[in-house]
Amino acid sequence: MSNLKHVAVVGATGAVGVEMLRCLEQRGFPVGQLTLLASARSAGKKMKFKGEDVTIQELTPESFAGVEIALFSAGGSISRDFAPHAVKAGAVVVDNSSFYRMDPKVPLVVPEINAADVKGHQGIIANPNCTTAISLMALYPLHQAFGVKRIFASSYQAVSGTGAQAIEELAKQTREWAAENRAWDAAKLASQPHVYPHQIAFNAIPHVDSFLDSGYTKEEMKMENEGRKIMHHPGFRASVTCVRIPVFRAHSIAISAEFEKPVDLAQARAVLASAPGLDVIDDPASKHYPLALDIAGRDNCAVGRLRLDCALDNGLAFWVVGDQLLKGAALNAVQIAECLL
Repeated sequence: MSNLKHVAVVGATGAVGVEMLRCLEQRGFPVGQLTLLASARSAGKKMKFKGEDVTIQELTPESFAGVEIALFSAGGSISRDFAPHAVKAGAVVVDNSSFYRMDPKVPLVVPEINAADVKGHQGIIANPNCTTAISLMALYPLHQAFGVKRIFASSYQAVSGTGAQAIEELAKQTREWAAENRAWDAAKLASQPHVYPHQIAFNAIPHVDSFLDSGYTKEEMKMENEGRKIMHHPGFRASVTCVRIPVFRAHSIAISAEFEKPVDLAQARAVLASAPGLDVIDDPASKHYPLALDIAGRDNCAVGRLRLDCALDNGLAFWVVGDQLLKGAALNAVQIAECLL
């Protein structure tokens, strides 16, 4: 590859695509030529990159001529249908969908954890699930120190993880409630939701992704399956409940982890404080702990509420928060592309 890269962004108009452009620009990625790809209805529109207008093109199998790095964020079916065309044209694909994540031939990468796996790519590198990536930013350093066996976790996931339409649905429902001047105990709205199966405003929905026969959802099983692959830890186990909450941006995860070795709280805090891409915000007496409102828009994840778990042997409980559009998606993808340099 030359110093300046021909980069394509597939799904450029989506919430993650927009953040990919911002990350490329803010991090000074050496973009020599930029191709923005989306559906036919977006073709001809313009987006800004480094102060210049870039015209969006319709995604076709022929879109990747000369492209060296293709960042995909347009859903699994698009990745399935078009990533092979990009690879055939000579591009390396960094795919944000779930389609290739568990393919044994495709590296699944969080650069702070397993950047070396990038070297084994055969044209496609997968970006992890957002909740998995954010959780592992705190869990993996602890695993290195104490050897994680299993975790029990609950996620509190922002609507932007579903996309721009979900952001608008929460905003619309909130405006509807405010316009009706309802009492605090009468928050159920008359309008029907479209993105989620239930009203998301003023609610918590314990349903992210589709249900499996086991009763878990696909999203919940990603933590175990992807965690094993990223950490190179086939014995890792995770019991997770994923919940969608009325927060616009940044996912929060409560984790209770059990380790092979006894956990020293001071050592755990020191390990986390030295971990790349992670901030420790842990002063409960002063009401300082990671908040979605504070972490939204920040590259680093944050961990706090550190305490020895009272129900697990060699256990540690903690709270980790990350911007799922950034470390959970766009930023991680751009960091993978940086590994290719």
